[in-house]
Amino acid sequence: MLLVEDEPRFAESLRRGLAGDGFAVDVVHDGASALTFLESAVYEIVLLDRDLPILHGDIVARTLRDRRSPVWVLMLTAAGDTEDQIVGLELGADDYLAKPFDYDVLLARLRAVVRRRQGGSGGYEFGGIRVEPESRRVWCGAEEVRLRPKEFQVLTELLRARGTVVSPAALYDLVWGDAEGTDEAVVKTVVHSLRKKLGPDRIETVHGSGYRIAA
Repeated sequence: MLLVEDEPRFAESLRRGLAGDGFAVDVVHDGASALTFLESAVYEIVLLDRDLPILHGDIVARTLRDRRSPVWVLMLTAAGDTEDQIVGLELGADDYLAKPFDYDVLLARLRAVVRRRQGGSGGYEFGGIRVEPESRRVWCGAEEVRLRPKEFQVLTELLRARGTVVSPAALYDLVWGDAEGTDEAVVKTVVHSLRKKLGPDRIETVHGSGYRIAA
């Protein structure tokens, strides 16, 4: 999840709460940084403050809509009247929450999004491949495939991206948890192993950008 909030204390408080409830949260404080992060990593959810410096939240939401980004956007703002909510939704937000808000309400909405994204059964499916994170089972078509832990994690992140490109740095950060020490050779090795098990055409290389699941 990416939290875009220009008030550092509020952002840190919210980040701690969400982390304590099981969400991995990155934080940025302006709209330009938000778009940079969204280009370099895969996020399922963006909590987007509307009144942001450098680039307004409206511009961020419109840009994501124009890119047809699959990320789910919850707009947070102090402007909570009906007209403001309509404008935010028309700009590309998926939901709208006025400040101050009840944290439990936010949490319930986020958990509902996660359930819908997982198809209600805890799984991810795209391009004829399906994974179930809880049981760690994988199917390629009708055939079940056995994967090593890192293979499973890399495949899961690619499926979550639903056909969009994920860079080697982003994959390394998501799976190994150390973007600064990115080892693209390790990512390449795991992708090579996945192709052997899933078939050579299931994962595409977009040269200079990264990898994606073939639709």
